[in-house]
Amino acid sequence: MMQTQLAEEIARLKEEKNAVILAHNYQIPEVQDVADLVGDSLELARAATAFDADVIVFCGVDFMAQTAAILSPERRVVLPAGDACCPMAGMITAGEVRVLKERYPDAAVVCYVNTTAGVKAESDICCTSANAVKVVGSLEEERIIFVPDRNLAGYVARFTKKEILPWEGFCYVHDLFTPEEVAEARRLHPGAEVLVHPECRPGVIDRADAVLSTSGMVRHACASRARSFVIGTETGILHQLRKKSPDREFYPLSARAICTNMKKTNLAGVGRALLTLESQVTVPTDIADRARSAIERMLAVS
Repeated sequence: MMQTQLAEEIARLKEEKNAVILAHNYQIPEVQDVADLVGDSLELARAATAFDADVIVFCGVDFMAQTAAILSPERRVVLPAGDACCPMAGMITAGEVRVLKERYPDAAVVCYVNTTAGVKAESDICCTSANAVKVVGSLEEERIIFVPDRNLAGYVARFTKKEILPWEGFCYVHDLFTPEEVAEARRLHPGAEVLVHPECRPGVIDRADAVLSTSGMVRHACASRARSFVIGTETGILHQLRKKSPDREFYPLSARAICTNMKKTNLAGVGRALLTLESQVTVPTDIADRARSAIERMLAVS
């Protein structure tokens, strides 16, 4: 009953504040259910500019809210869990990107959206897991500095003849998956398709049936003839998969695949954010202007 009342209060406040709620696929189920849109980083980046709203409540982690603030500077962007960060985004700084650019002056810098606004400002173009291969293919440069995810960089390198220079960052959730877990999942769920995220290690990717972004997994499951799937990404996606394809079975590749920062947002926090319009996320204008160029260049490619 309490969750129902919270959801009703959120709906009332959302209308009162002319707000939109965006939630990443890794959010807890009840947060996903009150959102106007649930998606992956690319979908949410696009949506940040599409809704006619004064307030964006971003149910995710800090870099996602920063991206929304960069793309919609005229709107108030609030992050319900103000301390929800992305450890991988913290694995590289703007200063380190500048050093890389000095070391490889002929290279283009491609940054994963899982980065700070400062890193985006130092980059030529952003990418997501859904469009990284296409983004790299769109560039004239033959040498690519790819930050910060070494696993996504390695995945992109499979599809290009360009020289990929990876930074040694990683997502601790996806980096946990092992080839042995894939083998065990196939033993436990014979006939199930194994879908994994491109942030996974190469040995895991090699043993998967498909490598997809989170929203790509949802679309694939809806269209596939398979009736069961093993999902190699953060477990929050299972809620969307089961909602969109209730006639199919979905199993996590590992029950350990939980992003504790994504799970910091709850219904009470969403309601509080709408009531107080805190914690507001802002980006300094000089950084936002340069970062916006890298994000918009990505959106144009996509």
